[in-house]
Amino acid sequence: MSALPAKAAILGAGVIGSGWLARLIDNGVECAVFDPDPGAGSTIAPVLENAERAAAELIDVPRPRKGAWSLTGSVADAVAGADLIVEAVPERLDVKRAVYREIESANADGIIASSTSGFRPSVLQEGMSHPERLIVAHPFNPVYLLPLVEVVGGKATDPAAIERAMALYTALGMKPLHLKVEIDAFVADRLMEALWREALWLVNDGVATTEEIDDAIRYGCGLRWAQMGTFQTFQIAGGERGMRHFMEQFGPALAWPWTKLTDVPDLTPDLIDRIAEQSDAQADGRTPRDLERIRDANLVAILKALRATGWGAGETLAGYEARLRETTIGD
Repeated sequence: MSALPAKAAILGAGVIGSGWLARLIDNGVECAVFDPDPGAGSTIAPVLENAERAAAELIDVPRPRKGAWSLTGSVADAVAGADLIVEAVPERLDVKRAVYREIESANADGIIASSTSGFRPSVLQEGMSHPERLIVAHPFNPVYLLPLVEVVGGKATDPAAIERAMALYTALGMKPLHLKVEIDAFVADRLMEALWREALWLVNDGVATTEEIDDAIRYGCGLRWAQMGTFQTFQIAGGERGMRHFMEQFGPALAWPWTKLTDVPDLTPDLIDRIAEQSDAQADGRTPRDLERIRDANLVAILKALRATGWGAGETLAGYEARLRETTIGD
């Protein structure tokens, strides 16, 4: 029996919802989409175009026949008969809880997977009739290329829902990371927020521009993080004695007054203007769509390189292609 859902519903057609749609239909899953915005179709189209371009470059084995998809007129229409319900609505508890009430009145057993980037699932479950089927499945943009999805259950979540979700996201070619402890904003976003705070201070204090900060990341630590992360990188930095030596040598530096980690600069109009102006200059005339295409092409190249070494996200990609070879033989 396939771990993939026969039908998925996607509620919210923004960047994340559209990214989920792209990944699901590329794996042959039929999808129904609801978004109250009458212009939702024009938001979805460029994401699907980007996703198709990237998949054609990235996947070296026969791909499944694309799943059909359609826009529907209501939440109830979208979720009817869906095995997976992707909630990608705005980050407002009142909006999410209202959507859950509509889901529960129209669908009895599909997994409800919230794409929230901050709310704990136990908070989302409050007031639900059947909270046991709600999980958080927090992805990263672009959803159709980045494999990580943080899977988190709440106090009322049925462990079987977590098991189903882990198998489902693996079948989609993703790396589901099951977080066993609930925490606001989960793991990856908390790490990114820490870096973001430091970056804001560096701009605020006139230490560096947005481009200089991005260069510090993309030419240095960012390349290491793409394949080994923080702890394994520092283990190597410890030499033959490994992480213990690194901690002994560099641990005292953590007490030095370098960081403004727990403080955030006031987002004054002046700071916002400075960041916006520097970011526009950094783009050098490229539109957001131009930058998306550049981003995707770079991600494809990085993923291919990691696939060749069987490391990090490349291992996930190689495993996904191996499963595709098995399932597409004879099709």
